[in-house]
Amino acid sequence: MKFFIDTANLEQIKEAQALGVLDGVTTNPSLMAKEGITGAENILQHYLDICEAVEGDVSAEVIATDYEGMVKQGEELAALHPQI
Repeated sequence: MKFFIDTANLEQIKEAQALGVLDGVTTNPSLMAKEGITGAENILQHYLDICEAVEGDVSAEVIATDYEGMVKQGEELAALHPQI
């Protein structure tokens, strides 16, 4: 079994990483907004901050609703960091 934390709260992520049981992070724009992180640049930077805080995979979600937009955003997120 793998343990992924589902949050955008960087302190919670760091706490889970410190426990030594974290395999990765799942998060999305809704969770980011809940933490007050809005705007494309801030969201992308927060994904990078999460990647720096953990050793495992980081699951990021697109916000586009059309096929082309989803693919484009997915490729941009994947290019952001090897952990995504």
